[in-house]
Amino acid sequence: MTDDSIDMPYGIFLSHLEYKTPSDALKELLVLGVPTSTVEAIRARFEESTQKVKELDEPSVVERKGRPAWYTGPKPTDRYWPAVEKILRADGWGDGAIASLDDSSTRIVSLLNHPNEKTFRSRGLVVGYVQSGKTTSYTSVVAKAADRGYRFVIVLSGIHNGLRRQTQNRLVKQLVDPNPSHWFQLTSAEHDFVPPPNPAAFFGKASGSRVLCVVKKNGTVLRKLAAWLEAASQHLVDTPTLIIDDESDQATVATERINPLILRIMEGLPRSVYLGYTATPFANLLINPAADDLYPRDFVVNLPKPVGHFGTEVIFGRDPVEGEEPEDAPDGYDMVRIVPDEDVSSVRPMKKADVDTFSPTIVGSLRDALEYFLLVTAARRVRGTGNPHSTMLVHTSVNTAVHLSYREPLRAFLSSLRADLATGDAVDRLRDIWEAETKRVPADQLGETPVVFDDLLTELPDVIRACRVVMDNSRSEDRLDYENGPVVAIAVGGNTLSRGLTLEGLSVSYFVRAVSAYDTLLQMGRWFGFRHGYADLPRVWMTEELAGWFRHLAVVEHEMRDDIDRYMSEDITPLEFAVRLRTHPALLVTARAKMKDAVTASAAYGGQRLQTHYFRTDRDWLLGNIDAAKGLVKAAVAEGIEPIVDRGRYVFHGVSYTAVLGFLTEYSFHEEWAVATTELLTDYIQKRVRAADALRRWNIAVIGNPAGGPKDFSFGEGVTVGRVVRARLKTHREGFADIKTLMSRKDAVVDLSGDHSRATEKDLMRLRTVLAPDTGLLALYPIDKDSEPATAHAAETREPLAAEEHVIGVGLVFPEVLSGDVAAHGYIQADLSGISIEDEDYSALEDEE
Repeated sequence: MTDDSIDMPYGIFLSHLEYKTPSDALKELLVLGVPTSTVEAIRARFEESTQKVKELDEPSVVERKGRPAWYTGPKPTDRYWPAVEKILRADGWGDGAIASLDDSSTRIVSLLNHPNEKTFRSRGLVVGYVQSGKTTSYTSVVAKAADRGYRFVIVLSGIHNGLRRQTQNRLVKQLVDPNPSHWFQLTSAEHDFVPPPNPAAFFGKASGSRVLCVVKKNGTVLRKLAAWLEAASQHLVDTPTLIIDDESDQATVATERINPLILRIMEGLPRSVYLGYTATPFANLLINPAADDLYPRDFVVNLPKPVGHFGTEVIFGRDPVEGEEPEDAPDGYDMVRIVPDEDVSSVRPMKKADVDTFSPTIVGSLRDALEYFLLVTAARRVRGTGNPHSTMLVHTSVNTAVHLSYREPLRAFLSSLRADLATGDAVDRLRDIWEAETKRVPADQLGETPVVFDDLLTELPDVIRACRVVMDNSRSEDRLDYENGPVVAIAVGGNTLSRGLTLEGLSVSYFVRAVSAYDTLLQMGRWFGFRHGYADLPRVWMTEELAGWFRHLAVVEHEMRDDIDRYMSEDITPLEFAVRLRTHPALLVTARAKMKDAVTASAAYGGQRLQTHYFRTDRDWLLGNIDAAKGLVKAAVAEGIEPIVDRGRYVFHGVSYTAVLGFLTEYSFHEEWAVATTELLTDYIQKRVRAADALRRWNIAVIGNPAGGPKDFSFGEGVTVGRVVRARLKTHREGFADIKTLMSRKDAVVDLSGDHSRATEKDLMRLRTVLAPDTGLLALYPIDKDSEPATAHAAETREPLAAEEHVIGVGLVFPEVLSGDVAAHGYIQADLSGISIEDEDYSALEDEE
């Protein structure tokens, strides 16, 4: 094919690069009818030209902040990626899942350095989801990088032998076994790294093979690898290397032993890319980028959420974030069961001194979880679909002695249940459990086939006989082995089960482990992942406090991923923009040592609509808020402001900000309403007043139903409206109510003239900018204490409010700030102040093998 014959389509391809990735631009040519052979010629010309441009140090056709987007996707002549794809299809992956993996891995490889560059030491980060297939992602990246010339692959695989062995086996299956003559292995499933003689045999120019090394993040192992690479330095000058750090937030960041060794390994590899993979990147994003460390200075990317993945939002729901309608925030499925606080001391020792003498009790919540697990396993046998394994996780303590103490009580429970089932004593109780659970999460709601109790009852005796009790920790000889037939197991463990390792067929979790940091908590959520064939059946037993923490983490994750997506959409780098991480009053973002260089970031309220939806239900707390609301109305009237009255709504225009500050001081926000506090709100308003003479005046709205009925509520001063109804989401938590949504969209402009019922949220905020650029809105809602669900459908997820007094809800709408918004604090981020932009705790890890 002559160059002239591709000039025109090549020009079209280049024009698409202004708004598409190279891979997508090539796909667009195929859509336009350009022959496949021509597209392949265009691919080759582009990849060659970007490399020549790089070598000549000339302006590139397409760059992302000086990084040529050189990789355009797989070629028909590739060897390693097609082998991975073939294996995945044989394992049941469909076209859609393969296409998503292909696109995301192409995107990541395009951000790596071209393997022919003379020298490079880049650092990037890939953010996935817990139990979402990160190993498959980086296997695909390795395969595509190897197809283009990367010759050495180092995988840093956690800190435990089990995870390293699991990773080695998967990489061998998908990379080595299909092309055995093209790979050298420096490690095996049985053995971590042992320095082989004669490095030239692996890295000599005459060798066209790829080299694979899968090692633990262990001081002894990494020192041996670093020393071996230093001895082979003359052979590594021409060896493009990809370092994959699996679980890159664990042991990598801020550790005295491991972190310097990883940097030492990179120093011995003059052509290398360090690529961290994690679902909990909090520590990675808070590294000091000015130091010679592993901050992802070159790129950070999100993996797309796979179809069918169960994450924090699916199970725990999420509060709305900035600019989001409350109804668009997911509620989560009804899969969380509450462990009463009084049960906790029976399932884990409350003091360190009690560890050695602790003996667990099969309390009611644990018995419910165990019996439901056995029912689920029997039901899955009836269905005969999905993962053949069935596992339950019991995670109450990190201490191995506590794990071992569970062995005999759990075996005794299984023996007793088997006897009760034989005599029929347990049948009615088990039937009630099954029917109650399947009603709360109907099978057809998630596309699964319902299973009636009588059908699973026939399978239940064999399930109980097959069930093993496995203590899986760093000291036990027990291990979960899924290689030799279907497994039914109750797994009791700690750290070895909380990082990386997949619990096959996990359907029930009992989790009361006390933790202090976001990343630790999320990684312990082994219940996240894929549940093909039993999507309706997973359940998690935990305390109400833990469930609230996970719901908060769903918000943190959502905001974090939105920030990360800005890197691609706005063409910026991690050295120009630091991802913000929302803080929590009771949890650390990550270990203190890992965020020692973080700085407080800002959460400004300009252009936001805030609404309270968490409330206490006790009398004194509610009466205090009623008094505060009446006091605000009284203050507005005292200023001589006549309200505008319209169908159960009173609006006072131009109330002084001092009256609003007085109300905010008297009103009690629920401590778990993480959006704001009295201190943050009052501080923000005062700063706006001082900085821009804004928010001096407020419009106060009292929003209810038309008065004149039995549900009237008087604020005094002639202001009476009918109470509104807001039922609460179902919960087993005493004294707590979450109504999720307080305000309607149109309420955000209740103080402005005109009909805005069809306007979007953004339109409403623009309207405020034009009509009330310096005026805030504070809305008061009197909520009926007995609020019932409005419909039978609503009653599936909601229940009566059942408060001891009527509830006062508060909505706050802040006008947009065109520039220089002041800030309230509530986030942290990496400190970028030491970066000059140009154009171009596991410190105590055992150091033993």
